[in-house]
Amino acid sequence: MKAIIAEKMSVGLDIARVVGAADRKDGYCTGNGYMVTWAMGHLVSLAMPGAYGYAKTSAEDLPILPDPFRLVPRQVRTDKGMVTDIAAARQLKVIDSVFDRCDSIIVATDCAREGELIFRRIYSYLGYTKPFQRLWISSLTDEAIREGMANLREGSGYDSLYAAADCRAKADWLVGLNASRALATASGSANSSIGRVQTPTLAMVCARFKENRRFVSTPYWQLHLTLKRQDAHRMFIHTEEFKDKDAAETAYRKITSGSLATITKAERKRTFQQAPLLYDLTTLQKDCNVHYDLTAEKTLSIAQSLYEKKLVSYPRTGSRHIPGDVMPHIPSLLEKVAAMPEFREYGDSFDLSNLNTRCVDDTKVTDHHALVITGIAPEELSEAESTVYSMIAGRMLEAFSPPCEKELLVMECACEGMTFRSRSSSIVRPGWRGVFAGKEDREKDEPERDGGTAEFAGGETVPVTGHGLAQKKTLPKPLYTEATLLAAMETCGKDITDEQAKEAVKDSGIGTPATRAAIITTLIKRDYIARSGKSIVPTEKGMYLYEAVKDMRVADVELTGSWEKALSQIEGHTLGTETFMQSIRDYTRKATAEILRLEFPTMQEKAFTCPKCKTGKIILRPKVAKCDHDGCGLMVFRRILNKELTDTHMEQLFSSGTTKLIKGFKGKRGVPFDAAVTFDAEYNPVFSFPKAGNGKRK
Repeated sequence: MKAIIAEKMSVGLDIARVVGAADRKDGYCTGNGYMVTWAMGHLVSLAMPGAYGYAKTSAEDLPILPDPFRLVPRQVRTDKGMVTDIAAARQLKVIDSVFDRCDSIIVATDCAREGELIFRRIYSYLGYTKPFQRLWISSLTDEAIREGMANLREGSGYDSLYAAADCRAKADWLVGLNASRALATASGSANSSIGRVQTPTLAMVCARFKENRRFVSTPYWQLHLTLKRQDAHRMFIHTEEFKDKDAAETAYRKITSGSLATITKAERKRTFQQAPLLYDLTTLQKDCNVHYDLTAEKTLSIAQSLYEKKLVSYPRTGSRHIPGDVMPHIPSLLEKVAAMPEFREYGDSFDLSNLNTRCVDDTKVTDHHALVITGIAPEELSEAESTVYSMIAGRMLEAFSPPCEKELLVMECACEGMTFRSRSSSIVRPGWRGVFAGKEDREKDEPERDGGTAEFAGGETVPVTGHGLAQKKTLPKPLYTEATLLAAMETCGKDITDEQAKEAVKDSGIGTPATRAAIITTLIKRDYIARSGKSIVPTEKGMYLYEAVKDMRVADVELTGSWEKALSQIEGHTLGTETFMQSIRDYTRKATAEILRLEFPTMQEKAFTCPKCKTGKIILRPKVAKCDHDGCGLMVFRRILNKELTDTHMEQLFSSGTTKLIKGFKGKRGVPFDAAVTFDAEYNPVFSFPKAGNGKRK
């Protein structure tokens, strides 16, 4: 009997069906020589400090450096502290029973660092030494599962992948937990955290915000003239901008009603704009945010849902290429995309025999190739799922389409001793741009023309029919949106000075495609950043933390670069795990001491008139808000179910009587729901649920 362990129940049931394990039991399936079970994500995790005797934190206890680390069943936070998740403990017993009754194990968790870590921790915690093999697939179609089962790989081949994942997790525990506890001790704020990815991300948001707000706009002037040919005209722009108003007005007065312009250049050039590469997760998240206002977290959730419905390949990918052995399947997939109603018009002229193959490159594919559809016809998708599926499918059509062919026309003229220029472009053959024709362009393009359609030949002399002087001003770099913040996280390694560290993150930046959305969400939950329209801005608390730690290495992207370099070396068997972990312990001691030495100015406490007694003041504290008037008794704890109310939520509640809609509460049975927190008649905090149909459609 062989055991198969998947990462989720839905995946386990699919694999069980394919291998013939048709007898469904509690927590597993059996049949045809297999027992198929599943984890529930991270069933086993690193123990928290309480397991080592550190129930409360004091400066004297820091840093906490477990040796060895302990593994425990997944923990959940309650009013009584961290306790074992009952559902996780129950499933671990099922997995233990399955492994015990089988001779060998097939690992079918997600094919990446985290998936390997999930299995190895379960395997280690339960104390097994039985042999195991790896099922390594990039989609969950029946065909992919059968092919993977026929080509199982030796589990030992992924020892270094596990070692890198284990080191990364322990390093994040050591640095993040100790730095966060040191910060809480030094600042007196419990709802605080520091991490090697979240803190550099916060630093980027704060630095951009400060740069934007401190920017002093300076005026400049732009001179233009207009030439006509019959009913058409063309605007020419002076090739230099004027920084001085008097100089601009002097140049303007040189041109009169009798001025002539001589065409000194009329040049046509054909240009080709290559098709975009296929989507990886980050580029999909960016486009979803720009065009459909979907958050990165929501996009990942939708893509994961499409994957589990077998409609797309593995979504947590950082690659925008496919290997050569996938290419033979592409024409049949493109045929199905071209038949979709929204692409049918383009599909009628799409040439399947002459595909653009610039996204086919084995050397640029790591664990998983780019996002592609599987060819299974989608059924009963939500509006958001349909949107994301269409984006992935449409991007496939774009990626394998011919380049967009354009004609660029550049004309220059001389008038009163000054040079003016006009640029315009027109599409000759749309190529890949025809896929989403009629919709908003999905890629930024240069301005099509400066104004007008008249054309002139070199050497012509043409009367000036009009001219003008426009005052403009310099603009600051815009605030980050979720899309541009994701892009910054992906490319922020360009300023790293250590060349090896820079190389380690040059194609990945900080975080991973799968974790960047969670980092942004964590910063919002910590009340470090907030959404203001489409912009991401720091809160007062976030700016406060940034100013305190901005010069520390934990806020520098180079720290992540050095980690990624080391983890890549561990995967490549060129660096020992103990060497890496010793460097992390040394850094943890240094970072913790630095943070504990910080002197935080007292933040101004925000007080509100008590809505209950109308006399006392409500003071916001780290864990509770309470009226200071004797006999009132109004008290609101920050933690409600699984959510920690931010300062912003508390301010909304006490100033207006209700918070805005808070997403992701979980009831006693684990069912998620969205609600606002408001007061009942006795001023107890209660939930207020949105009325059907009032939610914003995405």
